[in-house]
Amino acid sequence: MASQSDPQPTDRRLNSWKSIGAFFERDERTVKRWERQRCLPVHRIPGAGRSSVYAYTSELAEWLKKTEALSAHLTSVEGSPGDHQAVPADPALSPPDTPSTPRRSAGMILLFAGVVVAITVGAWRTVSHRSDYSRNMATIARPAGFKHSANPEAEELYLQGIYYWNKRTPDGLRQALDDFTQSIVHDPNFAPAYAGLANCYNLLREYTSMPPKEAYPRAMAAAQRAIVLDDSLAEAHNALAFVDFYWSWDAAAAEHEFQRAIALDPNSEVAHHWYATFLMVLGRQQEALSEIEKARQIDPQSSAILADKGMILFAGGQANQAVSLLKQIESSDPAFLSPHLYLATLDLELRDYKDYLPEARKTAVLLHDPYRLKIVTAGEKGFAASGGHGMLRGMLSVEQELYDKGNFDAYDLASTYCLLGDKEHALSLLETAVDRHDERDVALRLDQNLQLLHEDPTFRKLLVRVGLPPLT
Repeated sequence: MASQSDPQPTDRRLNSWKSIGAFFERDERTVKRWERQRCLPVHRIPGAGRSSVYAYTSELAEWLKKTEALSAHLTSVEGSPGDHQAVPADPALSPPDTPSTPRRSAGMILLFAGVVVAITVGAWRTVSHRSDYSRNMATIARPAGFKHSANPEAEELYLQGIYYWNKRTPDGLRQALDDFTQSIVHDPNFAPAYAGLANCYNLLREYTSMPPKEAYPRAMAAAQRAIVLDDSLAEAHNALAFVDFYWSWDAAAAEHEFQRAIALDPNSEVAHHWYATFLMVLGRQQEALSEIEKARQIDPQSSAILADKGMILFAGGQANQAVSLLKQIESSDPAFLSPHLYLATLDLELRDYKDYLPEARKTAVLLHDPYRLKIVTAGEKGFAASGGHGMLRGMLSVEQELYDKGNFDAYDLASTYCLLGDKEHALSLLETAVDRHDERDVALRLDQNLQLLHEDPTFRKLLVRVGLPPLT
């Protein structure tokens, strides 16, 4: 395998997954996973499909060098194995090993991005018990009167990461992830970089194919580490609030953290923004609109804030205003994912299938998601043959096939069954989704595709399990 010590006399272009794998002495499946989950620098030829890739050996060697440096840093800061209980093994989170570097155990590698939390208060808490873990956080030792100034390299990398994070694109988020990680390598006690890392993971599960079950625990660990280093950091509390709600289903803890973030920094547009979407999901639409307006006043140029305002307007019953706003954003920034994704969501809930299909296709293309494309294609064929019902039946056929293979969520399959009037299948799948802790479950109360189930006692029990307020 190539390593940082190997000479790199020339920069070569590798034109296939096979040759990229050969560079690392790994198979194609491994390097594809590294590219998807760990930002391996692989490029794609526009319009040539996902399989047409290339990479430069200089970039691959630099990626490996950074990974090895990060692994060495983890080893130096995490203490003895007895200091904390190991996280369950996950080979996907281990760094690539070299002949001179043995594979590290899961207890040594907590997170790919360099987030390590030495837990000295007993066994590791799972993310579904965030509240219990929070009560123990106060017992983690922090140096008295802790103050820290980052070195210039760490601060510059952090600021660069913020720039790319704000782009809200898959490539931008991957670059931000790398910048925040390198900031931590330069300065392991720089709290803002950990907060930035947490915010990256909070969005990577939306803008890339990173699974929520991988992104959220990493976001939580990074946010908690940032708070241990600097409890006055608003962005760390805001990042933790996001995980508390969307992953741990702890609305009370999330609201506490959101309000703490806003109290620490009333001018944080991200805190007002994410608090607004949290309130929207809970059904507190007037409060949500007030918060999103505060965020918009702080950053009137943010397309992300405007797009979420569109969703809040829709949730508050202002569908025409919502669609109009989202189309304006789409027109001015056609490469931005959110308006396409949101318009597809709204069109489906409004049963506007003709407009839904092109937006769903644009979403799939922007996400580089072959499964979404396959579903949309089936829907287009069904719509052409027999209208909306044909579209739903065509989509259902592909979704069920993907679900049976483990490539589609129970929640989304339940939504299609519900649109087709099949309550029994929809409820059964939603129960499975809640049992599996699917990310989409927090939308149960808000999702108008599920209106057919609102009076069903089983559905109402599911709302309670997810920690959502009852329907009125």
